[in-house]
Amino acid sequence: MRIINLLIVVITTGLLSSCGYNSMVEKDESVAQLWAQVETQYQRRADLIPNLVNTVKGYADFEKETLTAVIEARAKATSVNVDPSNLTQEDLNKFQAAQGQLSGALSRLLVTIERYPDLKANQNFRDFQAQLEGTENRISVARQRFNDGVKDYNSYIRQFPRVIYAGWFDFEKKAYFESEAGTEKAPEVNF
Repeated sequence: MRIINLLIVVITTGLLSSCGYNSMVEKDESVAQLWAQVETQYQRRADLIPNLVNTVKGYADFEKETLTAVIEARAKATSVNVDPSNLTQEDLNKFQAAQGQLSGALSRLLVTIERYPDLKANQNFRDFQAQLEGTENRISVARQRFNDGVKDYNSYIRQFPRVIYAGWFDFEKKAYFESEAGTEKAPEVNF
């Protein structure tokens, strides 16, 4: 009887040691870390906005509704939180919708600014605008890296035999960061 129990323990240990559990944990943590980088870049953008708005306020007798829209969109965008351990498509869509509203408000702000040549020449404004453009690029890179990490994780847990072990240990497929509807069309610019 002892030999049978010992044999069962050895076989079970051998099976579980090759199940990839530790790799699944590592890849899951990697996705969470990559999501944190996405949030960091969005936070950087949110932190730049008050400085940009104050610089614009100081140089232009500005349209109040445009500034208000930017401030409100920033508040909404920073209030949407996503739990990296439960990355559902619905949560990512809510996050992306809030960020999309902020992007739209910023676009309107920058278009309206074109009417103020003194502001465009101001060094502070140019610095903030360059930082904002750089941040938008960082956001794009962070989202791409996040999606790469999700792909690596999802494909790993779905391969046989790990798909069996992933189910046992509640490793579920993660959602990708997707583009918003309508972004496949180029925006129309009229002068």
